[in-house]
Amino acid sequence: MGVVVRNLDGDALYSARSAYFPPAQLAGERLPEADTVWFKDGHQYIGREALLEMPLSEARAGSLRILIGLDISHHMHFLQQLRLRLWMGIALAVVLAATTGWFTAHKGLAPLRRMTATARGLSAEELGKRLTEKDAPSEVLELVEAFNGMLDRLESSFQRLGEFSADIAHELRTPVSNLMTQTQVALSRSRSAEDYREILASNLEEYERIARMIGDMLFLAQAENGRLPRPVERVALAHEVEALIDFYEALAEEKAVRISLSGTAAVIGDRLMLRRAISNLLSNALRHTPPQGQIEISIETLEGGKVCLSVRNAGAPIPADQLTRIFERFHRGSAERRLHGEGSGLGLAITRSIAELHGGTVSVESRDDHTVFRIEFPHPGAGAARTAR
Repeated sequence: MGVVVRNLDGDALYSARSAYFPPAQLAGERLPEADTVWFKDGHQYIGREALLEMPLSEARAGSLRILIGLDISHHMHFLQQLRLRLWMGIALAVVLAATTGWFTAHKGLAPLRRMTATARGLSAEELGKRLTEKDAPSEVLELVEAFNGMLDRLESSFQRLGEFSADIAHELRTPVSNLMTQTQVALSRSRSAEDYREILASNLEEYERIARMIGDMLFLAQAENGRLPRPVERVALAHEVEALIDFYEALAEEKAVRISLSGTAAVIGDRLMLRRAISNLLSNALRHTPPQGQIEISIETLEGGKVCLSVRNAGAPIPADQLTRIFERFHRGSAERRLHGEGSGLGLAITRSIAELHGGTVSVESRDDHTVFRIEFPHPGAGAARTAR
């Protein structure tokens, strides 16, 4: 630290390290009252000049001018180094934070990139790909599971669609082939009016078969897309079954088959659709019941208020490997049934759709000497509440 002491006349009374001060201050020029910064010989200084009253006797009383200077070059150099290192540390921290964030985000988004790649590679022929759930972070695990579930549903839907297209092509090929053959035979030579009437009557049967098949397929399509009318009325099942028994009475007598009904209950539903479902089960039972056999229709209320309608018929059992597929479209069990053209294979599929539309389920049980189809409906109160919603 440099010090210069002067009297009021400017004469120097004491000095120490006077080289700290600029020549003007050494010559007697006063510094401003505030702290002053100056540079000299590559060093930075800070100083102040003040007037000091000396507490001496009256004879020797007076005032002194005190000039003090301090070399702060070392401190400024330290601050500059500290500032430089601080900025370098901040820059390094920013780079590390950005790198770590990018790496973390890159790793965390890896399942999404794999999901994107899988989605780009999907097609109707390539639906078997799935995302691995083991290395997926917990944040996207539900998304991976949902994506895999969507692929499962898509694969199943495309498989059913392919099978449905193949089945419908096969089913329509037979009546169309019959129509073409009969028409070609009819045009091969001149025939009588009676022969033409027989051919047209035969063609009409094929047209009716095609029309029924198309109507059934439209019904199933509407059921799957939720476009069928909602159940809105209370239906007495016993009354509908009795009407169907009267309708099939002639066919039952022809085959010497007895039909019995027991029990009664009511459900909330669409009367025409319920009659169609029961009619499918009853006609199916009549088709496979041997002569002198019996069909038993029972209606009962189960625990919890559920209503069960069952159709039991005697006859050969359904093979075990066919029970899981019996409600599929165009499925008719065995090759023998397809050979004899027994139905289009849509009746039980329609029955299942109608049961599900009413909030119920359909099931089948087949033993050595009988087969039982059951439709379970929800409690009528539950069905009314669901319809209201």
